[in-house]
Amino acid sequence: MCGIAGFVHADPQRRADGERLRRMTDVVAHRGPDGEGFHLRDNVALGHRRLAIIDLVTGDQPMSTPDGAVTLTFNGEIYNYIELRDELRSLGHVFTTESDTEVILRAYEEWGPDCQQHLNGMWAFALWDQRRRRLMLSRDRLG
Repeated sequence: MCGIAGFVHADPQRRADGERLRRMTDVVAHRGPDGEGFHLRDNVALGHRRLAIIDLVTGDQPMSTPDGAVTLTFNGEIYNYIELRDELRSLGHVFTTESDTEVILRAYEEWGPDCQQHLNGMWAFALWDQRRRRLMLSRDRLG
């Protein structure tokens, strides 16, 4: 399983510290030996250590929507992501990867925080919505 880490400063003027985020993800490096990724924007820091299982080429994280408004770092597996991707495509969403990570992003765009009600799987994620300045933390029902 991948490792995720991050923080959001309550004070929007306080910049996120990239070195602090790197130290946090180094602690969980054993969970994700296949890569690492970082999202730093204003007071928000999201990090990821990757264990590549699905979409080995384009599934890097943290992953953002094309406009950068929503960013996600995710650990787990969404079992019904193919069915959800098909449903979201029928609603007009365009996908650029084959990853379950992108399905969560598009589900959030479509259903907001209720997106987690559509997920079947095991997961923990942190999602930053830049427009609403909202951090959503979610884990599966057994987590």
